[in-house]
Amino acid sequence: MTETSTATGLDGVAQAARAERGLPPVHLWNPAHCGDIDIVIRADGVWMHEGSPIGRAELVRLFSTVLRKDPDGYHLVTPVEKLRIAVQDLPFRAVAVEQTKDALVFTTDVGDRTTAGPEFPVVVETDPATGEPAPRVRVRADLWARIARPVFYELVETARLRDGRLTVSSGGADFDLGAVEVAA
Repeated sequence: MTETSTATGLDGVAQAARAERGLPPVHLWNPAHCGDIDIVIRADGVWMHEGSPIGRAELVRLFSTVLRKDPDGYHLVTPVEKLRIAVQDLPFRAVAVEQTKDALVFTTDVGDRTTAGPEFPVVVETDPATGEPAPRVRVRADLWARIARPVFYELVETARLRDGRLTVSSGGADFDLGAVEVAA
């Protein structure tokens, strides 16, 4: 059994994350909201604290394990406190994909691995301003990873053409990557 964290602030977050094997059960924790903390996950995936990048990958991984998205935003959660952080796009980046016989396994920039399927879909929306695809994959709960451009290109290269659209399959589900434009 894990001891309940009594430290507060960043120390409490780190203590709660270290106390668990694997991912802590943040969905079971309902602490009071303690305010905002000056942590920003930039659109490029860099975690910032008080305007400076968090340079230690281990610390970023530690914080990522206690990250949760609630209706009022993203929070770092421990058994005793909840601190809101800012996320400019999505909290994670899918930086690699491995294609097995019948699945796509994505690896994120914080070391999570997720197999795309019905519960962990690949979704491609089009940015209305640029017309560019904005692919993402669900990692856990309501936390998503933006699929990095090289990884998306890998998916496109392995996709099947069906009714004028590119699709990939994983975990028994098909995912639409977008329409194929035919040159005139």
